[in-house]
Amino acid sequence: MKTTYACVMLSFSLLLSGCQPEKPANEADTAATFFWFDYQGQDAVFAEPVAIGSYQNPVVAGFFPDPSITRRGDDYYMVMSSFSYTPGLPILHSTDLVNWQLIGHALSRASQVDMAGMQVSRGIFAPTIRYHDGTFYLITTVVDKGGNFILTATDPAGPWSDPIWLPEVEGIDPDIFFDDDGKVYISHNGEAPGEALYEGHRAIWIWQYDPVKKAVLPDSKKLLVNGGVDLSTKPIWIEAPHIYKHNGWYYLVCAEGGTADQHSAVVFRSRNLNEPFVPYSGNPILTQRDLPANRANPITTAGHADFVQLPDGQWWAVFLATRAYEQRFYNTGRETFLLPVSWKDEWPHILPKGQEIPYRHPVPSGLISSTGGLTQTGNFKWRDEFDGQSLKPDWNLLREFDQSWLKLDGKNLNINAKAVGMDSLSQPAFIGRRQQHTSFETSTSLVVPKGNFSAGLVAFQNEHYHYYLGIKTEDGKPFVFLEQAKGAKPSLITSQDLAATTAELKLKIQGNAGSIQFYYAESNGDWQQLGETQDGKILSTQVAGGFVGTTLGVHARQEKEATP
Repeated sequence: MKTTYACVMLSFSLLLSGCQPEKPANEADTAATFFWFDYQGQDAVFAEPVAIGSYQNPVVAGFFPDPSITRRGDDYYMVMSSFSYTPGLPILHSTDLVNWQLIGHALSRASQVDMAGMQVSRGIFAPTIRYHDGTFYLITTVVDKGGNFILTATDPAGPWSDPIWLPEVEGIDPDIFFDDDGKVYISHNGEAPGEALYEGHRAIWIWQYDPVKKAVLPDSKKLLVNGGVDLSTKPIWIEAPHIYKHNGWYYLVCAEGGTADQHSAVVFRSRNLNEPFVPYSGNPILTQRDLPANRANPITTAGHADFVQLPDGQWWAVFLATRAYEQRFYNTGRETFLLPVSWKDEWPHILPKGQEIPYRHPVPSGLISSTGGLTQTGNFKWRDEFDGQSLKPDWNLLREFDQSWLKLDGKNLNINAKAVGMDSLSQPAFIGRRQQHTSFETSTSLVVPKGNFSAGLVAFQNEHYHYYLGIKTEDGKPFVFLEQAKGAKPSLITSQDLAATTAELKLKIQGNAGSIQFYYAESNGDWQQLGETQDGKILSTQVAGGFVGTTLGVHARQEKEATP
């Protein structure tokens, strides 16, 4: 156990014995001290060992949506949407497509984007990453604060450039395509031509881009797709375009059907970017909407795919999907899955209609194993002893890049509480990591706050849906409490007094699908459940709304003075 309080009022003999006085944590009015943070997954679908020569889907579990992938030599890189979390745009690396390691973020500083005051599901939407002629290009959207922009880097781990803004390019989900004649194109989702014919009627547009002038060419905008595969059926939310060239054909792969259970991936092709794109008669090439809802361990909402070609000519697709409980609920957000792409009659196929996405599949052949990296799938354990000088890349903050309120001293994490709660649109004093399992356990140990602030564990979906398991002291009496935000301001569910001498406490959250439990324990004592089992479904997308998954982390909050 780490020392919670330094020696105080030491005698001269104790000083000679080597006990050095230092400022006790409780002398700071608003400083919370955390000793470690532990997370572990316990999903039944991951319990059986993966057979040699197979891999586990999802390849990146938890809130890693809208994946885009590129290759440089034997290395593969992915980027995903990050919405209002900072740092933004996580970059993952692999050499075998199935074992992925988080190596950094493309958005790492305030000079790049401004997301202050945003709701959690705004901010950074679906990106595209491409490698071309020695440079990585990343194009994406910051919703509400500037629109579409490009970042560049020579090292995908960073640093990445400041944005090249594209004010003419409206909408979301931009793609950048480098043709073999040297021309560069940007395609994106945008308003349909003329007036929208129905709710969700959108279009895919394309511009030519000048990489020297760092701007789209005036008057180069053209319509690629109006509405979707078949406008007469009123398809909704055609988006996430990606263009590829294969065997003389230009292929356009898009998402269609919205982000819920009607989601899909569809494909179009053309011999020339100046000619109309023709939809495939066998669309969609990926969906799970045609499967029975009561199937076991359902994978749902599949779509939003991106392709990569391997050195030997193989094609593979990464795409988003979700692992649901009770047919339609998921707290983990949209995850990244992997499947091979086959070609038939010059059309790409990911998954036949009526077939379930497999949890296990044979690995891509001929690639270099990267099993030595930190895994992002399976029932792994993850622990942070806070023994570094900076946060690990797994940690996220909300909205702003400021970290002046936290400090890692090589043995502990110290957080200065803010007068901002988890229900605020400002940046709270909170760091969180993704919930990557339907069944999980997370815990921490911290100094019992003695000042006018609280500290503890948070299970956070958004400003209106979250739990806060905290500790505070009033009138010299410490107690542990549980707050719930369920579509309104947070309210106290229950609390429990602690012994006045309690200096350090452990906190734990256990989640299992739609239920969630909260615990506390003295340093060497047994776990005690605080209150009854609570409703975990409020942390699901179906209840909370939006596009993110649950994050789990530590928080400190200034409290109002106790009423005399």
